Amino acid sequence: MYELKTKETDHNVIDFIEKIETPKKKEDAYTLLDIFTEATGHQAKMWGTSIIGFGSYHYKYKSGHEGDAPLVGFSPRKSKISLYLSPCEDGPQKELLKDFGKHTTGKACVYINKVADINIEVLISLIKHSIQFIKEAYPEQ
Repeated sequence: MYELKTKETDHNVIDFIEKIETPKKKEDAYTLLDIFTEATGHQAKMWGTSIIGFGSYHYKYKSGHEGDAPLVGFSPRKSKISLYLSPCEDGPQKELLKDFGKHTTGKACVYINKVADINIEVLISLIKHSIQFIKEAYPEQ
């Protein structure tokens, strides 16, 4: 049976951030930690080895696949910073991204090079919309 690799762990978020080698990326990680903590009202937790997540929810797909995931989160990867948000392909998220700044998107990720490239107020709105979307999609939380 398939086992999820990305699970909440008891690893320390600050210890993880302190190991980031690039000073600017480390600074951006601390900035994002503050933004996500304030916007979500949740304490940061490590998910897997490299995702900083906020809150959690349980999902179950029609296929029967189920698991737990953070409501939102981010990961300061080597090449780009991944922001884990609800699907951004349509709805209010798509509109918000027009004013977000320099980024690329995946199905449930927004990728940025650095925090200076984005509009922080738009990020806060994206975080809040993502949480609302997840709570509506998975109301049994």
